[in-house]
Amino acid sequence: MTPRVLIVDDALFMRRLLRDIFERDGWEVVGEVDSGDRVLPLYRELRPDLVTLDIVMPGRNGLDVLWELMQEDPQARVIMCSALGQEPLILRAVQYGARDFVVKPIQEDRLLQVAHRVLAPDTPDEPRE
Repeated sequence: MTPRVLIVDDALFMRRLLRDIFERDGWEVVGEVDSGDRVLPLYRELRPDLVTLDIVMPGRNGLDVLWELMQEDPQARVIMCSALGQEPLILRAVQYGARDFVVKPIQEDRLLQVAHRVLAPDTPDEPRE
């Protein structure tokens, strides 16, 4: 079965980069969102296998979205994407239920390694950065 991913980032170039990486690896990108306000309704509709979620976005930030998403679906598999220097935010994201994180600038091999591990059965929940 083809894994399905929802990409959440306010930067168009980052959404395009993530889409290209996932599609080259055989994933189906079922949606892209540029605002935290639109994530939950789209998640409910699409039910992706994985969500990539930017932390810093205008409006509702990724941490708020993650918290609400995990309250609604504790089994959601979310990878946070973050720039260097945001370690306290990353730690909070893991506490909220993110399965792992990938530091920007995104490295294709690192992202795919994390994504495949997060979807694998019997995956430990600790981040490995």
